[in-house]
Amino acid sequence: MGQASSSSRTLREIRSDDTRERLLDAALECFANKGFHATTTRDISNGAGLSPAALYVHFKSKEDLLYQLSIVGHSRILDRIRRAGATGSTPPREKLVDVVRAFVLWQLQTHTRSRVNNHEYGALSPAHRREVSALRRSVEEEMRRLVDAGIASGHFVTNRPDMTAVAILSLGIDTTRWYREDGKWSADEIADHYCDLALGMLGAADRAARPAAAAE
Repeated sequence: MGQASSSSRTLREIRSDDTRERLLDAALECFANKGFHATTTRDISNGAGLSPAALYVHFKSKEDLLYQLSIVGHSRILDRIRRAGATGSTPPREKLVDVVRAFVLWQLQTHTRSRVNNHEYGALSPAHRREVSALRRSVEEEMRRLVDAGIASGHFVTNRPDMTAVAILSLGIDTTRWYREDGKWSADEIADHYCDLALGMLGAADRAARPAAAAE
């Protein structure tokens, strides 16, 4: 009896997780295609093939779906660039390339999610926005540390390291606005060029490309 009950409970959990993922996937597509404010909960439930009531079993509101997407997306990109920058004694110039490439490829290879995370950010509730803002600041701090380290070692030159760090990130984020998988440039070509742009901003324009990393 106990074993059957445990198996049944596990099956319910699996089904619940599957339903949550379907709702999140549907919300992502709706937010990307229509924007957060123009999307209704019925749009999301229809996209997931569920009844409107099913959404509220798993999420508090439409905004809660955006929050869940945002927290996961921002946490993953932060982890991605931290791992890209954790290269021991690698010179600052090459480390910057590793991080910029990881950041840009993430934006491109997850461009639908990244576009929603970046452009619907203002629709989050104040409390949720504070949580996501903390992750966004951490991303900026990682880039700023790289820039500062390169300046300290004499590899980079800029009189505004704070603004330059933000500009490098902003360039990568903006790719989600125009990138298309069937467009004229591949993700790798764009990432290569954006590494060159970042180095140029910091007075270190010689190419220091590394093999492309795949998004997770």
